[in-house]
Amino acid sequence: MLLPTLPSCLLVAVLAAGHAEDPWLTFEGGEGPGKGKHVVFVSGDDEYRSEEAFPMLARILSKRFGYKCTVLFAVDPTTGTIQPDHPHNIPGTHLLAGADMMVIQVRFRELPDEQMAPIIEFTNSGKPIFGLRTSTHAFHYTRNKSSPYAKWSWASSDPAGGWGQAVLGETWISHHGVHGEESTRGVINPAFATHPILRGCRDIWGPTDVYSVVHLAPTDQVLLHGQVLEGMSPTDKPVAGAKNEPMQPLAWVREYKGALGKTSRVICTTMGAAVDLQNEGLRRFCINAVLWATGAEAAIEDATPVDFVGTYAPSPFGFGKHVAGKKPADYR
Repeated sequence: MLLPTLPSCLLVAVLAAGHAEDPWLTFEGGEGPGKGKHVVFVSGDDEYRSEEAFPMLARILSKRFGYKCTVLFAVDPTTGTIQPDHPHNIPGTHLLAGADMMVIQVRFRELPDEQMAPIIEFTNSGKPIFGLRTSTHAFHYTRNKSSPYAKWSWASSDPAGGWGQAVLGETWISHHGVHGEESTRGVINPAFATHPILRGCRDIWGPTDVYSVVHLAPTDQVLLHGQVLEGMSPTDKPVAGAKNEPMQPLAWVREYKGALGKTSRVICTTMGAAVDLQNEGLRRFCINAVLWATGAEAAIEDATPVDFVGTYAPSPFGFGKHVAGKKPADYR
């Protein structure tokens, strides 16, 4: 009741301070093809630095395309700092109730039921979902196996492969390339070369390795295949022999019909480390995916602007390599 009587400069300061205390980040949208649409990013993997990659993508979508973007993080509840190897807390999933799209990169999470419920409700909403890298093995229930959400664990038998396989099309299988030694070149599938998500995507490469993918349905559309390279440079030669014959699916689109009978557009790529997204071609793929999935396909151009908003110097992938002591507001 007192706020309206405060001087305007003090009121702004009070509101900004309150916003900064949220254990998530929100980038307000503006003019552009995403105006009025809200994308919620769910980060929470302990290896590939989604806590760094997702704020970068959110800034681009907000600044250049008008989307409101909220980024959720794995947070240590005792310190309020981002703790990617803390698998039991991603505050803010309730914000998915008002979202138009979910972008997710989590790994082996076992969330409290009240945090998991909004993720599954969104999964059944018919709204679009974009999963990156470790989201094929998003959930892993070891403590609360009586939870109604334990069936979504990555090794579940019902549904087979849990949330990753049921929704995204695949669960965890194996590393196909040698992890940390054989990087990945994205090769466009000629059968879907004109798909809007691929528009302007060139020279896709990332230092993470190709994953094995064996469970895709015949109706799933593989947009990119992953060519295993001999080393960790984009100019390295492809590995000779059976490893690239045939190449594994690297990115695809599909549909998922949830428990309410509603059908979602789904995009998945097994790339997505923060360092992968330094590559303009992959970054463009991700931005195009959001535009396509949210009905803004007409805005996808050959040179859609995907340059960074601010600086972006991601940490290398690896367990225990996150930047300690960061709070969500530090990634604004």
